[in-house]
Amino acid sequence: MVELVETRTVGRLGTHGQWAGTLSLDIDRRDGRSIAVKQFHDGALRILRPHYLDESGQVCYVIINPGGAYLGGDKYLIEVSVADGADLLLTTQSATKVYRTPNDRAEQHIDVHLGAGARLELLPDPLIAYREASYGQVTTVDMDPSASLVMAEVVTPGWSPDGELFRYDEIRMRNEISIGGRLTVLDNLLIRPGTGSPVDSSAFMAEYTHLGSLLVMDARVDGALVDELHALLAPKNDGGQLGITLLDGPGFAVRALSHSTESLNELLAAAVDLLRARWYGQEPLNLRKY
Repeated sequence: MVELVETRTVGRLGTHGQWAGTLSLDIDRRDGRSIAVKQFHDGALRILRPHYLDESGQVCYVIINPGGAYLGGDKYLIEVSVADGADLLLTTQSATKVYRTPNDRAEQHIDVHLGAGARLELLPDPLIAYREASYGQVTTVDMDPSASLVMAEVVTPGWSPDGELFRYDEIRMRNEISIGGRLTVLDNLLIRPGTGSPVDSSAFMAEYTHLGSLLVMDARVDGALVDELHALLAPKNDGGQLGITLLDGPGFAVRALSHSTESLNELLAAAVDLLRARWYGQEPLNLRKY
């Protein structure tokens, strides 16, 4: 079967002059599996060829940044549309690294539209913020009440010459989710270490340096599922902190604090795997890229 995909690539800044990189991806379902019907990338964002990790018909795309890192003043735009009944797993090739941003922060804007019965799993590799880095990310989602959304994020501090962790300036993350045209979830996260003291400047982090988040919006979420997830995840966060909140929508949010990226990756993967098995009969996800 031949799949027709509209793909465009132009030079850095190209037709979207304010952006260091843009990416647009439209997914539809044809002949029992999901495919890209429109694919566009411009500047410092690229997307790899599609993969099918199992027989479910879910398509997997991997985003890459050929530049290797986000720098001060860089602004990126990612637009994703998943049509009725289509199914997309979107991930990254490697961690998103934010280096020093002395004059202006780096930003990423993600706009998502999910049609009736559509499904999106947005599972990027960790965000690593280095010394004197400032980063802002805004994700807006407009979804049908019958759609399913799973979004994960891990924030970790990068290496600094003095050997100290937690030396980035600021990370801001904002998620705005509208269901059926009504703003349902507004999730704001601000970490501002300042001089590098997580106790003074980011009290909620206490002595922890790594933060994991999982946001799920799906009509099948209920209190019993949240209780099951808590029982599953709590033993995996040994020495850390874990909270799970049932949201209107319905949906749930997970926040976990730890001292390592690996423990948070394992915890969030366990939650995602439970949902994939329960709702879709899929095997545990393996996104190892090396």
